[in-house]
Amino acid sequence: MNIGKVFFIGAGPGDPDLITLKGKSLIESADVIIYAGSLVNPALFETIKTGASIYDSASMTLQEITGIMLKAVRGGKNVVRVHTGDPAIYGAILEQMAILRANDIPYEIIPGVSSAFAAAARLGVELTVPEVTQTVIFSRAEGRTPMPPREKLAFLAEHRATLVLFLSISMIDKVVDELFTGGYPPDTPVAVVYKVSWPDELIIRGTLADIARKIDDARIKRQALILIGEALNPNISASEPFHRSKLYDKDFSHSFRHPTKGGDKDEENEEGCDCIPQGVQGQWDRSVPLHPVGQEEQIGLCRACWSTHGAKPAPRSEASRLAEGDACVLQPHATVESEI
Repeated sequence: MNIGKVFFIGAGPGDPDLITLKGKSLIESADVIIYAGSLVNPALFETIKTGASIYDSASMTLQEITGIMLKAVRGGKNVVRVHTGDPAIYGAILEQMAILRANDIPYEIIPGVSSAFAAAARLGVELTVPEVTQTVIFSRAEGRTPMPPREKLAFLAEHRATLVLFLSISMIDKVVDELFTGGYPPDTPVAVVYKVSWPDELIIRGTLADIARKIDDARIKRQALILIGEALNPNISASEPFHRSKLYDKDFSHSFRHPTKGGDKDEENEEGCDCIPQGVQGQWDRSVPLHPVGQEEQIGLCRACWSTHGAKPAPRSEASRLAEGDACVLQPHATVESEI
């Protein structure tokens, strides 16, 4: 029997140009389209397949939505279920996937641009600023959907990390009270982004002390994200060295670059190497073998550095035995992705 497939597609935050190429292609070729009409931009469906069926799920129940999916797929048709942002975050896709699995219906998830990252882009901020915060928490205020006890905002606020709140703007007074209770000070920067990337987008900046009044004045009750934390502080300047990433620092080494002479000792990297950087001057030429064939035991490398460079673990002999922390003839190396 010819059977179709269901594709859960993240449509992005609103701007139709912010959907992935794969998501756009699947929408244009789908036989059946089911989309959240209250949130997804209808401009995405201007070039759909001739004869495609399209459903607005805003007023539909779970059973009605999955009933359309099951009938279409069993008839050999492909279905796209289009969600706003990225479907993995508050997308309510788990209950739909459970029904598809129970009926042996194949499906696939196509990620999308989350409104959280679109908001950060519109605000012109980095959510993880070195030595300010390295943690981002996605959450929501407790409403009709209860929160697990340890995930209430007052507990999350204790971390003083960057906090991104979905589905919470209508409870802004409650949000502020709980964040105060958890430890955020009154002058903590806050930004509210309404309908990010849509033509009627609105950005309101403030602090925990005044953001509730500003939101009440703007009469924003839905479709807005709340971002909280020092990463949003407009006075944070990239020109101050303690706010810079280590990754591009001239004194920081990793597997594609060594520090300049006299640079700082690298911290323990992802491979666990904490060797003292000495023994190599200038850049290491990767085209030159690390050791003459048959003389590996004469090279003073720790096991982590050998692993980093794709060599076998350093042999342990009386002539070249290295204890943990002994000097290594290569600089220590962190991976490119590591920002220690």
